[in-house]
Amino acid sequence: MTVAVIIVAAGRGTRAGAGEPKQWRMLAGEPVLAHTVRAFRGVGRILVVLHPQDMRRGLDLFGGTVTLVAGGASRDASVRAALGCLEGSDVTRVLIHDGARPLVPAGVIRDVLAALDDAPAAAPALAVTDALWRGADGLVTGTQDRSGLYRAQTPQGFRLPDILAAYRAHPGGAADDVEVARAAGLPVRITEGAEDNLKITWPRDFARAEAILKLRKEQEMDIRTGNGFDVHAFTEGDHVTLCGVKVPHARGLLGHSDADVGMHALTDAIYGALAEGDIGRHFPPSDPQWKGAASRIFLEHAVRLAAERGYRISNCDVTLICERPKVGPHALDMGAALAGIMGIETGRVSVKATTSERLGFTGREEGIAAIATVTLIGE
Repeated sequence: MTVAVIIVAAGRGTRAGAGEPKQWRMLAGEPVLAHTVRAFRGVGRILVVLHPQDMRRGLDLFGGTVTLVAGGASRDASVRAALGCLEGSDVTRVLIHDGARPLVPAGVIRDVLAALDDAPAAAPALAVTDALWRGADGLVTGTQDRSGLYRAQTPQGFRLPDILAAYRAHPGGAADDVEVARAAGLPVRITEGAEDNLKITWPRDFARAEAILKLRKEQEMDIRTGNGFDVHAFTEGDHVTLCGVKVPHARGLLGHSDADVGMHALTDAIYGALAEGDIGRHFPPSDPQWKGAASRIFLEHAVRLAAERGYRISNCDVTLICERPKVGPHALDMGAALAGIMGIETGRVSVKATTSERLGFTGREEGIAAIATVTLIGE
């Protein structure tokens, strides 16, 4: 099966209000037509039918990645021109789609193609669920039974030889490709449409499309959470370094680097969210160059690695577990120090402390433990 996609975008779209044709208007920072073409990347060869005056614009936008076809005076004339480009090729199935439907879900496309396995034609649609009226002069003049009625959508799919023959036999003036197919006696399978697959027609439709794109982006957002845990024993000294802050204390912390237990836990949390192991993987304690190193080196590396992978730090939470020294008076400074290293707002960094109620090694004041949690968001 070799598939081609015909995207019809030669109209002027006057109902969309004053300004340039709707397929060229901006939607979430890109022309509507760019979104439509992207939806079919990987499906098959793409032909975009444009008004003759828009050919240069199409070349600038797509840079030769699609086949541009000059459209005709009507939609069916435009489709006929694109179908003619496929005659004699290895294409066996063709999808015909409105350029003003930029949000077609991948599932709708797949269902249409699947239906062509045992049907010569298929198209997505939604059953009409609202009551239907007939009206004139702003008044209701009657009702219409909605049983068996559907709202047609695109892409409408066909076996290429069948739809080529159907278009050549049709006199013109069809509302869509299904009408042409049915006029030639082709049975058309109905597949499931989607509410998101709206056709931009009126000015208000742009706002609705923007909202759908925003929701999709939120739903597709890659969010990762990591946690880290670290312990360092007390040793001789006159201070401890916790979360980048030097805190006076009767003892120091034992470690290969500066033994900043809070920063180590946070660093490991970032590595964990990235599935990148821990500090030891990136800075082996067997390597003498890291003897006494400042722990900010490790944290900066983890933050940089996250950025290179396309993630930003949403927030982090560090809990220090010890009887002494008292962390509370220094917590804000610690949060500020971590925020500065990570390049984020202080309001996204939490540093707090708790005791173990005199239980365990922290309760016996043999060392300090730290737990950290971080959330990364893909951009």
